[in-house]
Amino acid sequence: MTGVVAGVVDSVLDRAIAPGYSVLGFTARKHFWPADPPAGALRGRVAVVTGANSGLGKAAATGLAELGAIVRLVVRDTAKGEKARAEILARVPGAEVRVDRCDVSDLADVRKFAEGLTGPVDVLVHNAGVLPPSRTETADGHEVALATAVLGPFLLTDLLAPALRASADGRVLFVSSGGMYSQPLRMDDPEYREGEFAGAKAYSRVKRMQVVLAELWAEELRTDAVVVHSMHPGWADTPGVSTSLPRFHQLAKPFLRTPEQGADTVVWLAASAEAGRETGRFWHDRRVRPTHYLPWGKESEVDRQALWAYCRSATAACRR
Repeated sequence: MTGVVAGVVDSVLDRAIAPGYSVLGFTARKHFWPADPPAGALRGRVAVVTGANSGLGKAAATGLAELGAIVRLVVRDTAKGEKARAEILARVPGAEVRVDRCDVSDLADVRKFAEGLTGPVDVLVHNAGVLPPSRTETADGHEVALATAVLGPFLLTDLLAPALRASADGRVLFVSSGGMYSQPLRMDDPEYREGEFAGAKAYSRVKRMQVVLAELWAEELRTDAVVVHSMHPGWADTPGVSTSLPRFHQLAKPFLRTPEQGADTVVWLAASAEAGRETGRFWHDRRVRPTHYLPWGKESEVDRQALWAYCRSATAACRR
């Protein structure tokens, strides 16, 4: 398939949403997307993956282990983490996989975990997320979806910045969602205190925030040669989808991607030379995607900086 034809097919799939986000899009694109990273591309490198005991997180951790990474599974439940570790080792015998307990929504937990890490961190994957059925707050007083997908990752990135700088090729990856296209950046109500709470809307809002934060972190860490990207996995058949969106899962199940297919771009971004040549981009199926399709939904620079300031204040993160 020529480059022009491939680009047209890819764009049509992307704009059509359902075909592009489903297994159909994955199957079509893999015939013309960039090559896989070489075997052993991450040998000896340390990869930290949050929310790694199931779904996309476990699939990403497995893919990273297959490329030789030393993988740290960051989980809330160590029993589930050990089960995931055993499953990864069954698939990748001899891999070095460790389990770390940390609730990313708990800022004290994040600090404790970061303090316990020594040496360089080469890959940091922010995968943990939650779609809450009702509005609840963490012990720190933050809405739980925001704390899990935005504040915890912000603090962890800040605390691990020295370890990422110590890497020869540090990379930070945010696993966002195509649902972020449905929501603008809401800095007038970041904690979702106004109006009737809807879990899917809260999830999409924080996924939009992740994409903006990836761009801001990319600029913050650019002089340190640390690459930061965000991506969305399309529609994947994960425990989170089946539990939080049971009706959607039932209707779409024949067309959902496997967790491995959803996590493919995470692994590729962590290891490919192409992804290391730029920073601050939003990806899907190994290709850069627009962060907005409607120009009037684009956030202002004032709101972008307000998000950064809010995260700084809410996490009390120390400036480097």
